[in-house]
Amino acid sequence: MNARDGFGTGCTVLSVNAGSSSLKFALHPVAADGGVQCASLSGLAEGLEPGGPPRIRLQRDGATLQSELAVGPGTSGFDVALRKVIQSVQGDGAPLPMAVAHRVVHGGERCRSSVVIDDVMMDYLDSLAPLAPLHQPHNLAGVRAFQRALPGVPQVACFDTAFHAGAPEEERTFALPEAMGRAGIQRYGFHGLSYAYCISIPQLSRWQARGRVLMAHLGNGASLCAARDGRSVATTMGFSALDGLMMGTRSGALDPGVLLHLLRQGMGAEAIEELLYKKSGLLGVSGISADMRTLRASDAPAAARAIRLFTYRVVRESGALVAVLGGLDALVFTGGIGEHDRRLRSDVCRALGHLGIALDDARNDEADGCCVASIHAQESAVEVWVVPTDEGRVAARDAVALLALTGPAEKGIEPAFA
Repeated sequence: MNARDGFGTGCTVLSVNAGSSSLKFALHPVAADGGVQCASLSGLAEGLEPGGPPRIRLQRDGATLQSELAVGPGTSGFDVALRKVIQSVQGDGAPLPMAVAHRVVHGGERCRSSVVIDDVMMDYLDSLAPLAPLHQPHNLAGVRAFQRALPGVPQVACFDTAFHAGAPEEERTFALPEAMGRAGIQRYGFHGLSYAYCISIPQLSRWQARGRVLMAHLGNGASLCAARDGRSVATTMGFSALDGLMMGTRSGALDPGVLLHLLRQGMGAEAIEELLYKKSGLLGVSGISADMRTLRASDAPAAARAIRLFTYRVVRESGALVAVLGGLDALVFTGGIGEHDRRLRSDVCRALGHLGIALDDARNDEADGCCVASIHAQESAVEVWVVPTDEGRVAARDAVALLALTGPAEKGIEPAFA
């Protein structure tokens, strides 16, 4: 198979995002010209940690099916969910997907684009786990599970860091001795699959080639990305997924002197990692929850304080990225908070009003994250969009492009469960 030969009828790619207690997936049909279509089947399995209870939600042809998963002796919630995913993918005798495209958070210095995974690559990606401890180990556990379940079907790693790989040297470099940079201590950036999707939507077509676009992926993980000519030039996350904005449980940017102080006070590295990744952010400041919806519904002063701080950090970092761009043509909100929190969008846009942003309040209230929506007023000098992101579709596109160059998947291989 190559780009000239085209793709056969019924070709699909399965995109996967494996977390610590969840498995998100989507099956994307592939057109004869290699175009990746919207998912024909998608789903989310949750509660996969020990003690569950595991449950799965499937969506096919507009219909939604939810059910609990029975876990027998000697099996795990993830194993049961995996079986259900494979059974659903092969419904009505459909052929196996030509590839499984995995979201992998960190590709390090070596992986500047998606790759077919082999044993050597797995060892390298395992070595990056300390840089993304909330994500990388679970992403790779998902890869291993699908390797066992679908032997011979190519497993493709699609990296959140890849979108930022071409950023300018000044953006990637820390003010540390040069040898450390050569050893891989540099700014990588994350949420790249989400940003690649947002910048590619047709509604932004006039800005993709020549515009200055600021994208805000706001959710439990949160970052900003400044793109010019459709490419990342600056982003708020850096060496790890801790930097930049305040997040659900992560601190965001922090004076390194705070860490030195904590070390001198006797706090160990593991305790500091737990603090920064799991006990800070919205949860740490509010003492209530990491979920913005819970905080919005709360009357507690601490909840309002956490929301104000989250909003302030978005506005503050937006100013820095707009300065790098030299102005702004379009602002995009995505991610769970960006897509659904009308108040947050309104507060950010009003604080950035000096850039020429004017919001249409009615449009903003109507935008619910179900579809791409413009929310700027007619007189606004900057377009403002709400974009429900689709990282799985970007991963599937990458897998198809990669396999078009490297050759066909093996045919007629039956699933096998270890």
